[in-house]
Amino acid sequence: MVSLGEVLLRFDPENERIHTARTFRVFDGGAEYNVARSLAKVFRRKTAIVTALADNALGRLAEDFVLQGGVDGSEIVWRDGGTDTRNGLYFIERGFGLRAPSSCFDRANTAVSKLKTGEINWHGIFHQNGTRWLHTGGVFVGLSETTPEVAKEAMQAARANGAIVSFDLNYRDSLWKNKGGRDAANRINRELLPFADVVFGAMDFDARLSRFNAQKSRQAAEKMTGEFAELKIVASTLREVHSASRHDLSAVCYAKGEVFKAKNYENIDVLDRVGSGDAFASGLIYALQIEKDFQYAVECGAAHACLAMTSPGDNSSVTIAEVENLMHGAGGDVNR
Repeated sequence: MVSLGEVLLRFDPENERIHTARTFRVFDGGAEYNVARSLAKVFRRKTAIVTALADNALGRLAEDFVLQGGVDGSEIVWRDGGTDTRNGLYFIERGFGLRAPSSCFDRANTAVSKLKTGEINWHGIFHQNGTRWLHTGGVFVGLSETTPEVAKEAMQAARANGAIVSFDLNYRDSLWKNKGGRDAANRINRELLPFADVVFGAMDFDARLSRFNAQKSRQAAEKMTGEFAELKIVASTLREVHSASRHDLSAVCYAKGEVFKAKNYENIDVLDRVGSGDAFASGLIYALQIEKDFQYAVECGAAHACLAMTSPGDNSSVTIAEVENLMHGAGGDVNR
């Protein structure tokens, strides 16, 4: 599986606020990258990241995170690390109780935002290397005017070589607010969805546990698959946010005319919610890759999303066994 997206360095003040912090812990992050990283580190699948980095100390730090995460970095495009090309950074405070998480991005003029069509050897990635799944999404395509065309090129190459394509409709206001907002993002997403087999985050669902309705979810998914005939799976987390520190979570997956819903996880103690949607995507993709049924897949994704919120950073530090134990009803008692 190959992800196309940005690798960010995340600076985390842990229990402090960004504007008063004096020390930060550094993690790796990035929406599309997170999926490849969890598939490699948690689910032991072979993955790679297609991205671009400035060739300086920060770019090499990002590469080191990629390699430690078990992700193949051989497809990274390296740029001259001068003043005109940078690596993406972001700062985030996790929030607590009534204080919501808050982030500050520093990603202008990044190497990956300057990717153009024709730079990546997609034929080699899919035909020669035998890549069977491509994942990308709305964060990558929102980086610049050229990244949507790169995503389209990748998705078409994957389709031509018989690989599965998943696309996450992730929307980031910080990327789109000066480029037409959500309407502009939706226009580009609609241009790309004809080349996708799986879509995550379909917000025609009312993605809240208290309002979940199987019939309405089926109607929303049927409307989407009716418009985009190649879509085979529509999936989304369902979430109730009681506070920054306490969530309810479930998930839903529409496939073959049926809605499959994961069990509800209520009153989850949240340490760090960032990346939990990506954790859901990786769990669902993993289950489909090993040919599990759709109910297992949505349960696997939801359990992994819940566990991902119990550790710091964008990415989870759990094991397949812990995911399966939670799926089968295990709680927080000590394992001896």
